[in-house]
Amino acid sequence: MMVTTTFDFDGYKIVEYKGLVRGIIVRAPTIAQGIVGGLKNIIGGRIGAYTEMCEQARQQAYDSLLIHAQQMGANAIVGVRYDASEVVSKGSATEVLCYGTAVVVTKI
Repeated sequence: MMVTTTFDFDGYKIVEYKGLVRGIIVRAPTIAQGIVGGLKNIIGGRIGAYTEMCEQARQQAYDSLLIHAQQMGANAIVGVRYDASEVVSKGSATEVLCYGTAVVVTKI
């Protein structure tokens, strides 16, 4: 599956638009990530535990995006973007959305 944040691929032509595809995941920190993150909030510094959680959520949303596009019969996705928002107050869960347009491309 070819994926890009732009709206075309060099050397390829879009021959069919399949539509909007998305992958969504809601993640909450594990107990260990919450403890480590809470301590880092007090003393300051990079919060690696939260960074890891966010990266895992992004990857899972991306993987779901690919599955959705395959189910629609696409062989590529253009205009890919990410969005994230807090779902539950006080940062206890984060929603990550990965979306784009599923297309069929052929080599020029």
